[in-house]
Amino acid sequence: MQRYLRATLASALLMLGAPHVAAAPQAADYRVLSRLQLGGTGGWDYLNFDAQRRHLFISRGDRVQVVDVDQGKLIGTIPGTQGVHGIAIDQAMHHGYTSNGQSASVTVFDLDTLATVAVIQGTGEKPDAIIYDAASKHVFTLNGKGRSFSVIDPVRNEIVTTVALPGKPEFAAADEAGHVYVNLEDRAQLVEINSLTNAVMTTLSLGSCQAPTGLAIDNRKHRLFSVCDNQQMAVVNAQDGKLVASVPIGDGPDAVVFDEATSTAFSANGESGTITAVHQDDADHYSVIANISTQPSARTLALDPKLHRLYLSAAQWVSPPSAGGARPAVVPDSFTLLTVGRP
Repeated sequence: MQRYLRATLASALLMLGAPHVAAAPQAADYRVLSRLQLGGTGGWDYLNFDAQRRHLFISRGDRVQVVDVDQGKLIGTIPGTQGVHGIAIDQAMHHGYTSNGQSASVTVFDLDTLATVAVIQGTGEKPDAIIYDAASKHVFTLNGKGRSFSVIDPVRNEIVTTVALPGKPEFAAADEAGHVYVNLEDRAQLVEINSLTNAVMTTLSLGSCQAPTGLAIDNRKHRLFSVCDNQQMAVVNAQDGKLVASVPIGDGPDAVVFDEATSTAFSANGESGTITAVHQDDADHYSVIANISTQPSARTLALDPKLHRLYLSAAQWVSPPSAGGARPAVVPDSFTLLTVGRP
């Protein structure tokens, strides 16, 4: 008995002295829980989730559809958003913002009523991603064709400035401490922006990553997650700019989210029809813990941090995509919202 107690005590002391390794969640249990048929015409791009109101915003080409995820039904539409790509949320102002690619504009809407409040004209050409930065209290549009970013003052609903970027921007993430990071799709780099001065600070290497699109951030451990067209996730230390890991993912990723509570990054892989779940073992070490079946075309996603669920847009393809070709046509009225999580 004494020998057992000594061994048990020694093991306990060893565990106390060992570095912390986060326990991996049971990602193998993740599956498609429901499919909400929305139908209608129009393409899709980013989604965003209003965690306070439990509303999911879905871009649909010339409008934004709004789903109450707890009720599992469509509750409204924000019209007049030609070429919409993304949606940003400013809880302090109770406003949402859409990036309207075809009109170089941003639609401002009320988060409670969903009514349009204003339309801000004159962003850079073809705004794509859009985010709210809590440090500067500004909204940033990332302008794909303009190779620039535009800064919006939400109080005045006016554009403050538009600044050139050294490449074509894709998605962005903010550290809430005065820095916005942006994937440069055509240069396989990240760019760091000082959101308080609106100055481009530096560019960061993504190693062998090709055509990065989706981007997420872990603000506790200061890590950035870029998903790349050559089936890898590049993980970068936001503090010193060093590439710390490259992790295999599925084909055709366009979005990634990071769930801080489970220390897991989820990459939506549209051509594979999967989500790759990547666990953060520690700040610099990562492991694939699951490849979750979804549906081909489900390339973007949003996270519900309360229920640890993922929401993805998808539609049925008429035929599989060709290598290097345009996105295939979809079956009419097949547009669907997928909910992925643990039962």
